[in-house]
Amino acid sequence: MKKLIKNGVIVLIMILSSTSFSQNKWSVEFRPDINFPTEDFGDSKIETGYGFELTGAYRFMEHLSAYAGWSYNTFGIKDSDLDFDETGYTFGLQFIHPLGTSETLSYLLRAGATYNHIELENTDGDITSDSGHGLGYQIEAGLNYDLGTNWDLRPTIRYRALSRDLDIDNTTLNVDLNYLSFGLGIAKTF
Repeated sequence: MKKLIKNGVIVLIMILSSTSFSQNKWSVEFRPDINFPTEDFGDSKIETGYGFELTGAYRFMEHLSAYAGWSYNTFGIKDSDLDFDETGYTFGLQFIHPLGTSETLSYLLRAGATYNHIELENTDGDITSDSGHGLGYQIEAGLNYDLGTNWDLRPTIRYRALSRDLDIDNTTLNVDLNYLSFGLGIAKTF
């Protein structure tokens, strides 16, 4: 799997370094977010989390792009000295279309998959359990506001779901991490 990821990164770098930059088909986005869990962690209550995502996209049709990126999200567990992090990769399709005749405001839709893992950590930052990577999914809707000079502001709401097994004290616990995420992305098109 590491070889596949390494090869994917190499191909992405080669594509990004091509001469197609001048056609405004590429974009990069940084999206900080706040996350509201829709389920609890076993018998424990998951607290509101936060994180960020960095993605790159290639527009291959007028309104349709393929995107890929990396994300980090962290959640606390109420009345516990443990928290957990969800990290990994995201990829899918992105549709951006103008609202009516507007030249600056568009709606944005995304649907894709995640290849993430969950790490349970203590207060010292030591990883006490790691689920290993697995597939999940995400759907997202929002707005794309053109700020000018190829910069865009993207407020969105996202639903993300990931189901993984964690080994805790010699017990395997299935963890369903489902949450709503509110984010504000800043994107640069080139």
